[in-house]
Amino acid sequence: MNEMHLYEYAVIRYVPRVEREEFMNIGLVMMSKRAKWIKARLCINERRYSCFDNAMTIDRLADQCNGFVRIAHGDKGAGPIAELLPEERFRWITAMKSACIATSRPHPGRCKNLEETFDRLFNELVK
Repeated sequence: MNEMHLYEYAVIRYVPRVEREEFMNIGLVMMSKRAKWIKARLCINERRYSCFDNAMTIDRLADQCNGFVRIAHGDKGAGPIAELLPEERFRWITAMKSACIATSRPHPGRCKNLEETFDRLFNELVK
């Protein structure tokens, strides 16, 4: 029998000028507390990026965003937050921020396969 998983996801966004409230979707973070599962992935589209008045280089943006991914995946070299439980790391990543890297509000869902659902959402919302 295939178990249904309750999950939450949020879109990772690049907000080049916070005061303008413009953004582009650059990644996804998804978590299932009961499954003790969390995943994050980035895809910074250079063509879209070049349409904004950018305060930082694309390499610096990628470097900062990779910190989110490392924390999500529990990389010990990413600092003490990476050592938290998956749901705590998800809450830290999705906390409201007034910064150039932010997330959408978390959205819930249910699925049978977390990996397939993550890939589907990533392709729909980020790519």
